[in-house]
Amino acid sequence: MALFLRLAWRNIWRHRRRTIILISSISVTLGMMMMFDGLIEGFQDAIYTNAIRVLGGNIQVHAEGYSDKVEQMPLIPLKDEDRIVQAAMAQPEVVTAVKRIITGGMATNHEGAFAVTILGIEPDNEMDFSLVPGNTNEGRFIKADDGDSIVIGKGLAIAMDVKPGDQITLVGKGTHEQMRKRTMTIVGTYDLGMRDVEKQTVYISLAEAQDLYGLTGQITEVAIAIKQIGSEQDVISRLKKTIAGAEINSWQTNYPDLNSAITTKTGVMSIFSVILLVIAGIGIMNLLLMAVFERTREIGILGALGLKPRQISILFLLEGAMMGLVGAAVGVVFGLIVNSILGRVGFDYSQFTSLTEYTALISGRVYSSLGLMKLPGHLVTVVIISILASFYPAYEASLNDPAVSLHTV
Repeated sequence: MALFLRLAWRNIWRHRRRTIILISSISVTLGMMMMFDGLIEGFQDAIYTNAIRVLGGNIQVHAEGYSDKVEQMPLIPLKDEDRIVQAAMAQPEVVTAVKRIITGGMATNHEGAFAVTILGIEPDNEMDFSLVPGNTNEGRFIKADDGDSIVIGKGLAIAMDVKPGDQITLVGKGTHEQMRKRTMTIVGTYDLGMRDVEKQTVYISLAEAQDLYGLTGQITEVAIAIKQIGSEQDVISRLKKTIAGAEINSWQTNYPDLNSAITTKTGVMSIFSVILLVIAGIGIMNLLLMAVFERTREIGILGALGLKPRQISILFLLEGAMMGLVGAAVGVVFGLIVNSILGRVGFDYSQFTSLTEYTALISGRVYSSLGLMKLPGHLVTVVIISILASFYPAYEASLNDPAVSLHTV
């Protein structure tokens, strides 16, 4: 086999310019794939990480039985919430964990009644978890000791024609399904650029929610934010070993539409990447076919020296695989250089933030990652396509009759 490897390596450099062009096409393709992966991960961090935190965090912990009534947002008290928070914060991937009360209700005034999700929160702890405190640009965010105070989204403020200082009526169900109603003063409005979300979610202090809904000293949810999307299941597995009597779910379960959007986007980019590699594979096939026709006499000599058709096929397969490997190696270096630059300089996306609701979460620049998450799969794909593209030329080479090939000029 060592002899075949040496012959294959020598042969791919016999037509140096053609080989360099082909290897360049493979390396540029792989480098572009890494660049796409890096940018996608950067967009994912810039958009989806923020979207997940706005919607409720990467992981949510509820009391047992919550999932059976999740559509009703039941007020089922969560036991040992302090221990749950401590267990979450002990995980290296976790950024923060916050206590909440979450329920559904209505916000009403002279403009009508609007269905909302009511979040009772600890304002100080929420600063490191949610984007809302930092985007409360009219009035102020709520404080821990605020009574009868509420922060609403700009979308809801527009719909209700209200502003900070105005009052609205907040209606919701208590722990025993009784209706609880209270007049609340708007102390601030938040603006995320996501009008649907802003219409749906309002914030009151945790103490106010406990008093309003009969949950003195209790909560219904612990929401957890982690550093990197994709690590949720590892964190959940470890939490389940230390937390009993609770339901632990990730955002993939709680927000299937968002999960579907990420999965679809990733799938489309993967298909596009494979198409680019197939095009490069066609180049390998053309190069090796030309080599078969140009090296007919050489193939005849190899056959006359005793190489069997199967061994001649192997030689051409090795040539294709080597070109794929060299192209992949150069492509990895190229991709790392490009992604390193984009990771430092970033990509200015501010002019596109109004394209969709979720892109409004981008603050300005998107910074690429190194794009290593899918690299092993890309490398295997490059080598496989290179080998597959070599099969037909190898088959053609194995069909040459040594006696006839030796007389080819």
